[in-house]
Amino acid sequence: MKRVLITGATSGIGRGLAEHYAQQCFVYACGRNDKALEDLARKDNTIALKLDVTEPASIASACQHIETLDILILNAGNCEYIDDAKHFDGALFKRVIEANLLSLGYCLETLLPKVKAGGQLVIVSSSAAFLPLPRAQAYGASKAGASYLAQSLAVDLEDIDVSVVHPGFVKTPLTAKNDFPMPMAVSVEQATKAITKGISKRRKDIHFPKRFTLILKLLQLLPVNVWLFLSKGIKR
Repeated sequence: MKRVLITGATSGIGRGLAEHYAQQCFVYACGRNDKALEDLARKDNTIALKLDVTEPASIASACQHIETLDILILNAGNCEYIDDAKHFDGALFKRVIEANLLSLGYCLETLLPKVKAGGQLVIVSSSAAFLPLPRAQAYGASKAGASYLAQSLAVDLEDIDVSVVHPGFVKTPLTAKNDFPMPMAVSVEQATKAITKGISKRRKDIHFPKRFTLILKLLQLLPVNVWLFLSKGIKR
């Protein structure tokens, strides 16, 4: 059986991926929520590991007995918005960058050497990385960094396939906190299907739903001044 490790496996996309892969693989489901970890530990082919991706020592300790991995999925993250850009919240910015970007480095340091030749590394970013969006100075910057990190690793890792995931809006406990419309939002089940299909085909860029992400990719081609003009309408 293939061995798959998933961070952020206690809810949302991570939970969907953990439950999917446990049907055919051996899964290390990682997270911080004790109750959710207990639930995952009762499932077949699953070992639940409590760890904090923002603490390198926690990652190293929880994963010390893992010898090899076929697929490493770095999915854990958080989302907070900066409501007043002029009065910039540096503490919030730091929290989001550490949760979504620095944590990737901490996880890679311990876990990437365990991915065997021919294995796969999957980093879950966001379609927010495509364009500068209102209030997304922290979240968007962290996800743009995550995308660049994945793409750069794809250049240097010769024996490991790297995929970056750019979801649109997915209905999860995290996005339930959003106070704005989420066009073309998909369910966790739909997201899980799109991601696992992309991983199985070893696609470099897994983005969905395509009717949403392709629009963003086209808007990305606009001159900066045009997008800045259009984005004023989004703010209103």
